[in-house]
Amino acid sequence: MKLLFIGDIIGKPGRVMLTYHLPKIIKEHNIDFVIANGENSAHGFGINYATSKELFNAGVNLITGGNHSFDKQEIVALFKDKSPIIRPLNYPQGTPGEGVYITKHLDQSLAIVNLLGFYQMGIVDNPFNTITKEIQKLKSDGIQNIFIDFHAETTAEKNTLLAMLKGEVAFIAGTHTHIGTDDLVIQEGTGYVTDVGLTGCRDGVIGMASQAPIYRATTGMRKSHQIPKQCKKILQAIVCEINNGKCSESYKLKAYDFNEVIVSQKAYLES
Repeated sequence: MKLLFIGDIIGKPGRVMLTYHLPKIIKEHNIDFVIANGENSAHGFGINYATSKELFNAGVNLITGGNHSFDKQEIVALFKDKSPIIRPLNYPQGTPGEGVYITKHLDQSLAIVNLLGFYQMGIVDNPFNTITKEIQKLKSDGIQNIFIDFHAETTAEKNTLLAMLKGEVAFIAGTHTHIGTDDLVIQEGTGYVTDVGLTGCRDGVIGMASQAPIYRATTGMRKSHQIPKQCKKILQAIVCEINNGKCSESYKLKAYDFNEVIVSQKAYLES
């Protein structure tokens, strides 16, 4: 099966890019299932009914989250409505929502797991121990393909997860930093990238207007972040072909504004 994973969708500019490009991507690349990180889709912080509907209408099958999952409390109602949205698995016990989504495509089972890193992420359970137990459970239940969205601040956390799980899961997609990395690789059948990148404004600071970050950098004080009403935009995504628990092919897609979507990098297949 062929999966598409879209990097952090940030506010209206990200949703506009998704709505414009996604239907064509699905058709041209024969995509079977679309996953998008949508924790920044509602004006940069959280997700609500309107933004989730916009993502689903564009062709997204599942929305993953991160440290901003609960910035808009509407997400709790979305969980109760059984919307295809997950939040990080390693939030403390009792947190609303689920951290794993299981589906079936082309007679193969697929589990998408959302995971949150330690560094600067608040109170969460150990992501490495949590995912180890979850993988054991999924495999005991006969799940063939496992895809992980690891929403983490540090590259070391993401590299560590690859070192732990290569050969055990089909793909590990890093999110959160909003800066796409060029290390797309397949190791022992596990596809990996440290960060997919963002879908939204590309001419500010990680999808936001530059004024607040500059103010904080020069004064040490905070201002609220804003999504620019007008900006240069980018879409960044990963395509991966996975079957029987392994990734056989992966490549990056990138679009600047409303120009053609290009294949910007193919995964390095390590022997």
